Amino acid sequence: MTNVFLVVWRESLEAWLIVAMLSAWLGANDEGRRGRIALAGGVLAGIALAATLGWAMLDIRDDLTGDALEAFRIAALIIAAGMITHMVLWMRRHSREMKTRLHAGLAHARRNGGLFGVALVAALAVAREGAETVVFLCGLAQGIDAGTLTVGALGGLVAAGATAGLANRSLARLDIGLVLRLSSLALLVIASAMAVAACDRLIGTGWLPPLVDPLWDSAWLVDDASTAGKLLADFAGYRARPALTTLGVWSLYWLAVTLLWRRR
Repeated sequence: MTNVFLVVWRESLEAWLIVAMLSAWLGANDEGRRGRIALAGGVLAGIALAATLGWAMLDIRDDLTGDALEAFRIAALIIAAGMITHMVLWMRRHSREMKTRLHAGLAHARRNGGLFGVALVAALAVAREGAETVVFLCGLAQGIDAGTLTVGALGGLVAAGATAGLANRSLARLDIGLVLRLSSLALLVIASAMAVAACDRLIGTGWLPPLVDPLWDSAWLVDDASTAGKLLADFAGYRARPALTTLGVWSLYWLAVTLLWRRR
C-alpha cells in the first residue's frame, strides 16, 4: 500500500500543480468566471479519459487466462517501471521549463480555440497524469487486494491536495522542489522493484533462465517473507535468495539510471 500511496501522491501532486499554473494564467489574463469554468470542464474531461483507460485495461485483463494473463501482468510491470523512470528523468530535465511551456500552450490555445482551447489544454494535461497513474497502478496491483489498492490511492490523492494547498497558501515553509526531488528518488526505487518483480515472474514461468538460483541466502539477516522483509521487497526489490539473473536486471537498471541521471 505504501508504494500505491507514494505513486498516486506524486502523480496527483503534479496534476494539482499543473491545474494551479493554468488557473494562475487565467487569473493574470482576466479570463474571469468563464475561463475558470472551461478549466474545470477540462479537468473533469481529463479525469474521465484516465478513468476510461483504467476501465479498458481492467476489461482486457479480465478476458485473459493462463499464459496470456501472466504475459499481461509482466508487461504491465515492465511498462510501468519504464514509464516511471522516463517520467522522473524527463522531469529532472524539463521541470524548470514546465510553467513556461504550459502558459505558452494555453495562450496559443486561447487565441486559436477560445475557451474550448483552454478546456482542451487542461484535459490533455490532467489525462496524461491520470493515464500514467493508471499504468503505474496496473503494475503495482500484482498481489494487492482491491481494498488495499483503493485505500492507498485515495490516501495519496488526499495527501497530494493537502501538499499542494500548503505550498500554495504558504501555511508551511514547504520547498516543493525538494519534495519533488526526494519523491523522484523514491519512485526510481519503486521502479527498480517493479523490474525485479517482472524478472521473478519471467523466471517463474520459464521464459527467462535464472542462471544461478539462489546466488546467496541472507534470510538469516532479513527474510523477505517477514513483515519488514516483505516491505523492503515490495518497496525496493529486496530478495533474500536472489537468482543471478534477478541481480543482473537490478544492477543494469541502476547503472542505466545513474548514467542518464548524470547526463541530465
